[in-house]
Amino acid sequence: MSYLYSLIILGVICFQVALIFGAPWGRYTQGGQIEDALPQKGRIIAGASIVILAALALAILSADGKWPHWPAWTGWVAVVVNAIVTVLNWITPSAVERKLWGPITTVMLIVAIAVVWW
Repeated sequence: MSYLYSLIILGVICFQVALIFGAPWGRYTQGGQIEDALPQKGRIIAGASIVILAALALAILSADGKWPHWPAWTGWVAVVVNAIVTVLNWITPSAVERKLWGPITTVMLIVAIAVVWW
């Protein structure tokens, strides 16, 4: 299960990288207020998101024993962060963001819980 979670994270990281390089997907992220490519500040946020996403993946891999360099309890931190992100994606005023990221982050949360719980 942790590999599934990591694969989803990899896809989201690829999305963030595309945003950094100017993909015109602003309406799908960061509140959906930018219609085209993100401005510099938005691209910096996308870069910071990559670091956080990578940490979440490593935390879930650690909880599953696949990344022995971090303590397993970091998986619970990832679950909490995922829960917050999931709620934020479901309550965003951007309908496009809700339709895309609501289901994705919900699946991520379910998988993260499954990994750390069992």
